[in-house]
Amino acid sequence: MNKQRGFTLIELLIAITLMAVLAGLSWRGLDSLMRSRDITQAQVDKTAVLQTVLAQWQADLNAVQPVPSITDAGMQWDGRTLRITRRATAWRADGADAGLWVVAWTMRNNQWLRWQSAPVQTRAALQQAWANAERWGQNPSADDAAFETTLTPLDAWQLTYFRGNAWTNPLSSAGNNESSNTVSTGSTAGQGVLPDAIRLQIDLPASTGVRGRITLDWVRPNFSNTKT
Repeated sequence: MNKQRGFTLIELLIAITLMAVLAGLSWRGLDSLMRSRDITQAQVDKTAVLQTVLAQWQADLNAVQPVPSITDAGMQWDGRTLRITRRATAWRADGADAGLWVVAWTMRNNQWLRWQSAPVQTRAALQQAWANAERWGQNPSADDAAFETTLTPLDAWQLTYFRGNAWTNPLSSAGNNESSNTVSTGSTAGQGVLPDAIRLQIDLPASTGVRGRITLDWVRPNFSNTKT
């Protein structure tokens, strides 16, 4: 009669030890995979936020609405804040046109910020919103801050206008062929005409997931460059 032989205690201990080692290695691999997935998803989310912000920038410029005696160009740059009068995209409850928005963009405490007024239908309301946007860009009150949105971290931003067939400082006189890659404070000369194009340059910190400089050009929809 054959006697069946089972596993010895030593053999069982060795098998359990091997399974524990394999389980530990498998868990470390799974943990690393999950961490990589989370990091990738965070990068995707940050990139999506930046794309949304730049799309809003383009939308504001595409909807620029000049208003004589307030802003003939539909926008004004003072070296710190860009203010824009634009068509409102929301509609009133009765289906009527909501009128205009005043929006403003600035950088404060290394954050890019956007301010938007309530829709306005009268010239007096528009003038008040225009003044509020200027105040918000310089020294915002609590009421002004309630209309702002924090967009994305920034190290720096620059604007350059395309006028007179050349890229120029936004604060220089219109038609001046002196080009500039930086902005300065001071006079708002030459801002009575909407530029043919606007070049935006933003320097992004590592926290945005897209570190470095991004350049985005906006071209006036009805611009036709016939010069050679």
